[in-house]
Amino acid sequence: MFLSGFCYKKATYLAFLSHSLISLVPSIATMLNRSFILYLISFAYLATTVSVEGQRPLVTSEAYQKTVSGDSLFQQLETLAKFAIIDGGHSTIAGSVNQNATIYYIKSILDKTGYYDTYLQSMPFKFSDGTAAFSVNGTQYETFWLTYTPGEDAEGHWSTIILGDFPAEMSGSIALLPFGNCSFSDQVALAGAAGAAGADGEMGTGSLFNVTNPLGPYIPTTSITGVDGRALVAALQSGQNLVASLNVQEINEVRWTSNIIATTKSGDQDNIVTAGAQTDSVAAGPGINDDGSGSMGLLELALQLSNLSVNNSVRFYFWTLEEYGHLGSSHYVNTLSNEEREKIALYLNFDMIASPKFGYFVYDRIGSGFPAGSDHIQRNFEGYFTNIGLKSAPVGNNGRGDFAPFLDVGIPNGGLFTGAEQNKTAEQAVWWGGQVNVPYDACYHHACDALDNLNVTAWVNNTKAIAHVLATYATSLEGIPRLRNNTE
Repeated sequence: MFLSGFCYKKATYLAFLSHSLISLVPSIATMLNRSFILYLISFAYLATTVSVEGQRPLVTSEAYQKTVSGDSLFQQLETLAKFAIIDGGHSTIAGSVNQNATIYYIKSILDKTGYYDTYLQSMPFKFSDGTAAFSVNGTQYETFWLTYTPGEDAEGHWSTIILGDFPAEMSGSIALLPFGNCSFSDQVALAGAAGAAGADGEMGTGSLFNVTNPLGPYIPTTSITGVDGRALVAALQSGQNLVASLNVQEINEVRWTSNIIATTKSGDQDNIVTAGAQTDSVAAGPGINDDGSGSMGLLELALQLSNLSVNNSVRFYFWTLEEYGHLGSSHYVNTLSNEEREKIALYLNFDMIASPKFGYFVYDRIGSGFPAGSDHIQRNFEGYFTNIGLKSAPVGNNGRGDFAPFLDVGIPNGGLFTGAEQNKTAEQAVWWGGQVNVPYDACYHHACDALDNLNVTAWVNNTKAIAHVLATYATSLEGIPRLRNNTE
């Protein structure tokens, strides 16, 4: 799920400029060792070639759900985890050899079914990766590196900046920046304009979002927790002398990455049911729940659908650059013609659907602010959970995810979510079990988002819910308006 952009290892990989799978292999081979190439190819051939379309039974909710198993889902995640450690890595961040291996695997295994028309939509992006270390009076603090920050050492006495009260001169100081009414990138630029040597903000601010800012020069920047920040402010206000040291190492460069788009060859191509999840993680870890649970869940459903037939075409998206602010899905939607947009009946998004301390959340799409038909999708998901005896709850998304570009152009959409860094409430603990005031996923955007960081039961239930809704709309679009007034 998007918080900011993160990537790993300095290199430029242009392998996915070509849409020809065969042409990808030599480029991929330069990034992967020979044994791993054989591993990828062997997995690609596990997909079973099915019979001609006329011999496939029409998809039904019951039949599609029966294809979902925890073992099959987990096997897909084990594959993803192996990609994350290629070349000494530990994540599948956008533009990395690790993400490229994931992309190659997904496309090749879908191509082998013969059921889909697939292509790679490649795009350049401003890659940013780095590390940060921060200490005060010799005590090290937990930090969170920010994308697009410049890298160098900074050391000096603290100078606290209150919003709207930037000192005219801060030469040699390190600024402490709380969240406020202006963007964090503007705060960093203003601190740089005042001569600060470095800046520190609240943990999780994530990104400066661009390489420059007209308000001033960017300076080495990291973030710390709100608890630590408030403690440092209190120490400063009590008159303590604090000397801070900040070290930032960074890479900022242009790289290439790709979305995968796979559309069933059969079914009504003017009424396409679509679903998507991301292939990139943050730099901190392999992203098993965020969002291996979504992408590998959809991959397994795509493979199983190849044994069934559909009335309406189904399209699966495997997005890149979600962690950079859903740039991959935005690029896709923004490059569609109005005619192509009209063919998309609806979009379903799945980002984090196996959180360890899960909740069963359904995207809240009831109200005049959402495209017509989105409420039908929400009720379809809610009805599924009710029918199997599980409580679900609506959740707002605040623009955090690959669904946002579809909302912006009026395409009905919905999705599922099991929770991230937020704490479970007392009421939710009654609904779903677990402890009060404990995060749904304490490993969200951390190195511990690994194979043991998921709840398989929740993952299976959510994947079956997706199967139900996909089967419903692949058969009939009743409840989804098909006349929209999109603009180019």
